[in-house]
Amino acid sequence: MFNVTILKIKDLVNYIVIITIAIVAIVFLFKITSKKNLTNSLSTAVPVAFEKETEEKESEKTEESSQNEYMKKILKSQVSSIDQIEKKTEEDEVKESNEGEVEENNKDDGNEKQLTIQELPAVANTEIVTQNPIQENFNTVYEKVKIKNGTDYQLTDEILKPDITIENKNIIIFHTHTCESYTSSDAYPYTPTGNFRTSDLNFTVARVGNELEKYLSQCNYNVYHDITYHDYPAYNGSYTRSLETVKNILKSNPSDIIIDLHRDAIGSRSDYAPTVKINDDYAAQIMFVIGTNNGGLEHPNWNQNLKFAIKVQEKAEEMYPGLFKPIMLTKSRYNQHTGRYANIIEVGSTGNTLEQCITSMKYLAKVMNEILKE
Repeated sequence: MFNVTILKIKDLVNYIVIITIAIVAIVFLFKITSKKNLTNSLSTAVPVAFEKETEEKESEKTEESSQNEYMKKILKSQVSSIDQIEKKTEEDEVKESNEGEVEENNKDDGNEKQLTIQELPAVANTEIVTQNPIQENFNTVYEKVKIKNGTDYQLTDEILKPDITIENKNIIIFHTHTCESYTSSDAYPYTPTGNFRTSDLNFTVARVGNELEKYLSQCNYNVYHDITYHDYPAYNGSYTRSLETVKNILKSNPSDIIIDLHRDAIGSRSDYAPTVKINDDYAAQIMFVIGTNNGGLEHPNWNQNLKFAIKVQEKAEEMYPGLFKPIMLTKSRYNQHTGRYANIIEVGSTGNTLEQCITSMKYLAKVMNEILKE
């Protein structure tokens, strides 16, 4: 593109120079012819006029010389401009080439530094490091999985045993409360537009969902991540709107695993930040919320949903103990009747930072891959 531009500029300059020289030559010849005839007729009769004409001729020669010098300067200036354009273009080409190389190198560096699921340790040293923690609340334990049963159901081993075979491994991720956000940090500073909420999806659970999608896709799962606003501009009716979204997605993307990704709601303390240290990483703790039909709504899948959550959390306790908080089993349905293994996953709380929640997703994806590849 640059070479074509240079050729067009050169042609334009050449045309200007040629036309200018032609005009000057014509004017000059006209003056000489006219004045020569006039001089011949007057030189004998009017010597004084001849002398004056001679002076004018000398002046004209000086003027002509000046015009020639001026034309030379113009030509030199145009040539210089062309040289500068060529030089500038060459510099731009070199600069663009260098920038391209830097960009490519940065891309390569990013690819080299980006940790894949396969490279994560299958087992790691973990420690719950929550500052001013809220005491865990649970009333049922299956193996190493803790459950807070908020229903009227008696949870037997038959109900809890994760004896499921996951055949359809397509995964849907969406957000009923798309605008839920976290504590602002140096890495992810933002101005909330609500109480730990923002419509800027770069700083909400939607951003966390992007990470989960990325890591699961690394494992070759078909992941559909929907970031439709369901709680903006109105919060009321979020679950009604998200239900319609999921139904529409399922028409073209049939799936059993349906994840409604949330942030834990504001509790008694807005600074509550459940955190686990996995090797050198600080990750927000995760919590499953599983609905039932105990509230009166039809929900034939609730037991399968619960078994899926237990299966994932059981594996997580083997790999990264403390990554999950106790499962919450509730009377509400939360749209989980839409899939055999539908669930709510709450990542962190209001006191956690976005980077802690992003970190959690690579470990969640690692755990899910372990059970899905079985």
